[in-house]
Amino acid sequence: MSDISAVFESKPSYHLEVFEGPLDLLLHLIEKNKVNIYDIPIAVITDQYMEYIDEMKKADLDIMSEFLVMASTLLAIKAKMLLPKKPKEENEEEEEDPRAALVQQLLEYKMYKKFADDLRDRQMDADHVVFKEPTIPDEVRSYEQPIDLEELVSGITLTSLNRIFGEVIARQKGRVDPIRSRFGSIKKEEVSLEEKMTWLSDFARHTKNFSFKALLESAKSRTEVVVTFLAILELMKVGDITAAQEEPFGDITMESLCYAG
Repeated sequence: MSDISAVFESKPSYHLEVFEGPLDLLLHLIEKNKVNIYDIPIAVITDQYMEYIDEMKKADLDIMSEFLVMASTLLAIKAKMLLPKKPKEENEEEEEDPRAALVQQLLEYKMYKKFADDLRDRQMDADHVVFKEPTIPDEVRSYEQPIDLEELVSGITLTSLNRIFGEVIARQKGRVDPIRSRFGSIKKEEVSLEEKMTWLSDFARHTKNFSFKALLESAKSRTEVVVTFLAILELMKVGDITAAQEEPFGDITMESLCYAG
């Protein structure tokens, strides 16, 4: 007796718990034969599928109808696979694989089956979780009572408020580091090299000669001086401006080579 017959001999009637439908049975056969779902050996799978159908003859007719529809689909695909292929003519599209639609159904079914398994596992894990009933300590529950503002501020005078204010200020002064407090704050200056190069290029197009020293002295901060100097170097590198110095330690004269008049 074959393994298939032995399986169904132990279960004389067909149960949905074993295979939930024809797609579930096909996935079982594919995994059992360890074949690629994208390249199903349709002849082998169809033969094995029909063996299961033979063992299900005593099953409910409504259940059998779904499996018989799939059986006819498999036989039709098997017949198409056995037919000789027509020679492909020029500019003719390649024939679609007869198994393509079935493979797509199997992939979608496998995806939803995986989702169902994950949800079932989460439900089983949730059965082991016990939630504690919410409780409120007596100390906290007392604050839920309405507060009488008059009773709350009774006995408070301007003198006591001034004393409390002075204590708070004194504690704040004690938290200040006497050395670090004199460091001041560092402010970020929004001076970018790209913007300075754009400004300097426009300036050079309208100015034939200009002083290097005067250009740096027009900067408003040390950071802008550095960025201006770097922008001059970049424009000299690309050949937009040149520099000349007539005497040692004298002023540097910048000449614009992109001067537009």
